[in-house]
This record gives sequence, C-alpha cells and structure tokens, in this order.
Amino acid sequence: MSAPPRILAIAGSDSSGGAGIQADIKTITMLGGYAMTAITAVTAQDTTGVHAVEALSPAMVAAQIDACVGDIGVDAIKIGMLGSPGIAEIVADRLARIEAPVVFDPVMVATSGSILADAATIASFERLMGLATLVTPNLPELAALGGAGALAGKGFTFLAKGGDAEGPVVEDRLTRPGVEDCVWRGDKIETRHNHGTGCTLSSAIALFLARGQDLESAITDARLFVRKALLKAPGFGQGHGPLGHQEVKL
Repeated sequence: MSAPPRILAIAGSDSSGGAGIQADIKTITMLGGYAMTAITAVTAQDTTGVHAVEALSPAMVAAQIDACVGDIGVDAIKIGMLGSPGIAEIVADRLARIEAPVVFDPVMVATSGSILADAATIASFERLMGLATLVTPNLPELAALGGAGALAGKGFTFLAKGGDAEGPVVEDRLTRPGVEDCVWRGDKIETRHNHGTGCTLSSAIALFLARGQDLESAITDARLFVRKALLKAPGFGQGHGPLGHQEVKL
C-alpha cells in the first residue's frame, strides 16, 4: 500500500466549516490524501458572512510551514486566504525553497461578499503567482489582479473560473504561456449552497497534481469533485451553505 500524497494547505480557518482550511482538509481527506495545515488567520463566519477576522503573525505561519515540511514532507501545496502582506511575503520566501506543485487560490472575497484581502495584500500576490504552478482566480478576483491579459502577459499559468458569470453555462479557462487555452464548460448548478467551492477546487487540483497527474487532467477531476459536492450539499445555514464533501465518491 503506497503512502497517501502529503498536501499542505496554507489558508484561513472558517469557523462554520464550509470553506478555508476546513474545506481543504475535507477535500484532501476524501480524495485519499494526507492533509497538513498552516493557518494564516482565524475567522468568525457562517453561511451569511464573515463577522470577524484575526490574522496570525507571519512568524507563526512560517513556523507551521517549517514544521510540516521539515518533518513529514510535502508533495503539493495549496494556498488560500493569506490575511496580510507580511504573511504573503513570508509564504513566498518559503515556497522558493520547496520543490512541489503549488496551487494558489487568490482569495479576496468570500462567497457571501465579505472582503478577505485588502489592497496591500492583493499587491503582494504577484510574487506568489510567479511561484505557483497554477493560480485559480474567480472572475472578480481576476479583475482585481488586472484581468486575463495582464496575467497572461506576465507569463502566469491561471484558471479563470467562470462560476460568477451570468447565464446557464459555466466556463473555466486555463491559460498557459505558449500553449493554446483549454476550456471546460458545464451546465450551471443553481444552488445557494456553494460556500467553499474555490477552496475545494484548488485543494483537489493540488491533490491530483501530487499524484502525478498533468494539469489538465487534475483540473478535470477536481471540477468533477466540486460539481458532485455541490449536488450533495446538506442544506445547512440560512445563506451560502457548505458543500457535501463527505458524500462524494469519484
């Protein structure tokens, strides 16, 4: 029996369990991986919004990364909410020393609309995008980062997630330097229980990359996992409820 792939999730905690570190752990575990965490911030949130945020110190985030990588080792890294420019910089410092696929979900706004990254934090994302194997912005995040043309012009590899667009079809577009874009399309799943879709997708991609899959097949399988989890949502909460990670079988 081979050892499970070791995935380090660097992200904030969601007290309601739908997104953030909690969604990362559920996704990685359900897909057969071993989940480790470096928590960047603690949030008080539920399905209706984020009510309070407290970022950890950059030194504490770095210590968590060092502890995981130094002892257990890592096969892939997923990055989500960072919480401050200082955390973004120290995470980039650590990534520059690690040989493993990196999936960066540039979390700026929660599904509920709550802001999770200020302008200074967003400005610090560029170095991380340059280190990442894949960046996974949704459409508002892509716009805040300068748009698809700006990211492509800098040579970043990114998946523009189209779930926020109007219309009955979701289109996700993978852009890579020197390669024709790859596009996935699917019927939009109409539900308010979509809290944590971005966290889930990026963690799943990291897990599949750790298994040795190429980028396109990792995205294909991760999208399938998210779609199944959306359909299995338990219906919790009064707002944007969590996905049904525990009910999904691939």
